[in-house]
Amino acid sequence: MTSQTTIDKPGPGDGVPSGSAPARGLRGHPWVTLVTVAVGVMMVALDGTIVAIANPAIQNDLGASLADVQWITNAYFLALAVALITAGKLGDRFGHRQTFLIGVAGFAASSGAIGLSGSIGAVIVFRVFQGLFGALLMPAALGLLRATFPAEKLNMAIGIWGMVIGASTAGGPILGGVLVEHVNWQSVFFINVPVGILAVVLGVLILLDHRAENRPRSFDILGIVLLSASMFALVWALIKAPEWGWGSGQTWLYIIGSVVGFALFSFWETKVREPLIPLAMFRSVPLSAGVVLMVLMAIAFMGGLFFVTFYLQNVHGMSPVDAGLHLLPLTAMMIVASPLAGAAITRVGPRIPLAGGMTCTAIAMYGISTLQTDSGSGVMSLWFALLGLGLAPVMVGATEVIVGNAPMELSGVAGGLQQAAMQIGGSLGTAVLGAVMASKVDSDLAGNWADAGLPELSPAQAHQASEAVQVGVAPVPPGTPAEIAGKISDVAHDTFISGMSLASLVAAGVAVVAVAVAFLTKRGDNAEAGAGMGHI
Repeated sequence: MTSQTTIDKPGPGDGVPSGSAPARGLRGHPWVTLVTVAVGVMMVALDGTIVAIANPAIQNDLGASLADVQWITNAYFLALAVALITAGKLGDRFGHRQTFLIGVAGFAASSGAIGLSGSIGAVIVFRVFQGLFGALLMPAALGLLRATFPAEKLNMAIGIWGMVIGASTAGGPILGGVLVEHVNWQSVFFINVPVGILAVVLGVLILLDHRAENRPRSFDILGIVLLSASMFALVWALIKAPEWGWGSGQTWLYIIGSVVGFALFSFWETKVREPLIPLAMFRSVPLSAGVVLMVLMAIAFMGGLFFVTFYLQNVHGMSPVDAGLHLLPLTAMMIVASPLAGAAITRVGPRIPLAGGMTCTAIAMYGISTLQTDSGSGVMSLWFALLGLGLAPVMVGATEVIVGNAPMELSGVAGGLQQAAMQIGGSLGTAVLGAVMASKVDSDLAGNWADAGLPELSPAQAHQASEAVQVGVAPVPPGTPAEIAGKISDVAHDTFISGMSLASLVAAGVAVVAVAVAFLTKRGDNAEAGAGMGHI
């Protein structure tokens, strides 16, 4: 079905939704709207990776434990993943402009509060608020693009939007390294304050309020509770599985709890008058395929790239800034390829670009599986660039498929689905590929250790050594003679490489499955719903 958008009276063809003035000058102009939302989205994408570089400095300055430092990241991603779909619904109900502005202002304020925090507890609390406000602005940004751009320009807009996310995500470690090294860890958060102020000012001046005529009028409170609890249980299980073990009762208690919760949520959604997520959305095979594709892409990309950072820093001995610079081919290719992918999808539809992108991703992950301890920068750059080339059409195409196949009045929910799929896929990829790495290291380390003629380890020492090797660190005790230390380093790095190789092959296999899923997608049936909302 194609939904309508409420129109003011200025005249035929103006296409301006109710609650806003007609677009005049820059106000409501699609491309300036894109710049405005990109500034806000950049903050959220950047914070996904920039903070990892600041964690050691935060730990030293605030006297935090390792578990506390892990919560700095986990609290943010948990809040973001749990709240995304509900936040998208808020945008559909109250307007994406207002939701976006609240999200940007709250995110910037939370960032400033983190920089002023004097305890690790305060940092973690405000990271939760960062995640919640980030969840508000991400789906709202997509909703604004959907409502502002006509169909023939939407893919290009989403391409640039994806470029900003990709560049910000990949550029986070570089910027974070520079700020921590030359300023302090607080600057990693303070930098969001002026960016947020700029985004709010631009938003007030530029953005128009687009609301669908048949937008939701009430809230599915029980649905929100059930979905949030189910998402929390699932993401929490994925985060804690490496620590608890995949076979532990705790891990499976949360996984089973999430499955039961999703089942109850699905049942309730068929009974409530205005459901949080109308399950009829998933009767659209292309939309469902787009969600699955986003999950598979995130598993292959985020899970695979997780070990690449350890490979660069701990095996090759690079600084965080140098490691970030070595990933520039990936970033650069995403920047170049994302708008081109948008143009190609507009011309030929999403299937071929999506399938081609996942094929490139599969080849790139296979190439990463062949890296050795002495692989040069040229070889690494080749595979990283190919990975960026593969990701660009998937980020653009899967987003357009999900949002474009949803009714206009559910564009916020669709944007939340897209982002939630990526967050869950990233958590799943890191957890599953982490389990693959751990299993391979556990099976190979003892034999490699003995083959090198090193002294036998006690069970406790072997466990500690395995945990270190899983992130590419050589477990060399203080005072170890240079010759023995060299052997330990060789064994540790060779064993890590074997684990990374297997994990990368699994990621390549996931990408191959995604190629098949890509052929189930098609151009959005409802893409025209947002056409004509301004001048191009």
